[in-house]
Amino acid sequence: MLGAGVVASLMAASAAWAGPGKPVPYWASLSQDEARMRVGPSLDYPSNWIYRRRDLPVKVVQVLGLWRKVEDPDGAQGWMHVRLLSDTPTAIVRSEVAPLRESPRDGARALFRAERGVVGRLGDCSGGWCNFDAKGQRGYVKASDVWGATGS
Repeated sequence: MLGAGVVASLMAASAAWAGPGKPVPYWASLSQDEARMRVGPSLDYPSNWIYRRRDLPVKVVQVLGLWRKVEDPDGAQGWMHVRLLSDTPTAIVRSEVAPLRESPRDGARALFRAERGVVGRLGDCSGGWCNFDAKGQRGYVKASDVWGATGS
């Protein structure tokens, strides 16, 4: 019985430590130029991926204390410390080419073309379109052309 009480106390402490956080899943992005994904929620676990792409969007699928289990755009899952993540909404282009348009409609003039793998910051998304900023190149992109904080 003592063991069960300790486990229950640890679980309650872990939930309290997570704070009033957001319900999972939710979107985040990498806040550092280099971020390690680990196979478990501790520095004691080995890294299974090293990301060198600030602003890469990830989906947080589980919270454990200061650790977040995340999924990357290719579906790989692992754990990252919360300090490696940001709430900045970002997305990555998943289509071969995504035109960045002057306004949120198909017939609008294309200002730029973002290729597969381009990462950008998102502004407002509505009506199937998102304001997208890829290193100063701004325009509207179809939400279906990107993966990230668009709800996709």
